[in-house]
Amino acid sequence: MRKSAINRILLALAGIVLLGAGILILAGGFDVYQRWQLAPPTGWPLTHRDAVLLSAADRTRWTSEGWWWPAAIAALALVFLLALWWLLAQLRRTHPGHISLGGPAAVDDVELRERALSDALAADIRRQPGVTRARARMVGSPSHPAAHIDVTLSPDSEPRSVVQSLCDGPLARARQSTGRSRLPARAQLRVTPHKPHRAE
Repeated sequence: MRKSAINRILLALAGIVLLGAGILILAGGFDVYQRWQLAPPTGWPLTHRDAVLLSAADRTRWTSEGWWWPAAIAALALVFLLALWWLLAQLRRTHPGHISLGGPAAVDDVELRERALSDALAADIRRQPGVTRARARMVGSPSHPAAHIDVTLSPDSEPRSVVQSLCDGPLARARQSTGRSRLPARAQLRVTPHKPHRAE
């Protein structure tokens, strides 16, 4: 699963939890349950305006126990480490950005923008026989880029010949134009939907 999709899922879940908790807190603060004769959720402490989330007895229930403070500190440390891991994961690049021409040992600091190479590769793939649509994007690091290709085939095309033409044509030209001996690629093939033909 891509990092952006994971981020959207986590943000959506966090938003749903915070929105639900906020609505319940506002309902208790404005006495909605008593005014409208509604039943609050089971076990929810904020049922009227003067209620508190945690009473004094609840806040000090386990403070005299020997395990309480180590457990509380360990839980907070775990939350901190998870947040730090998530932050570092956002800072890690999954796209090369700029690709040096001539491979890792490029001279004169000549670089090619990742988007330019992706667009050129996709345009070259679209010119291949049996291909109706194509998209390409570069992933990896600037020193070890790779291509992810999404190809839509025409109904009468042969996937094997299309893959072979991709390897011998656009991918070979991309390697040659960037001066690289290797450019790993992963291709996802799909077929254009078409109406079934009735045989007579």
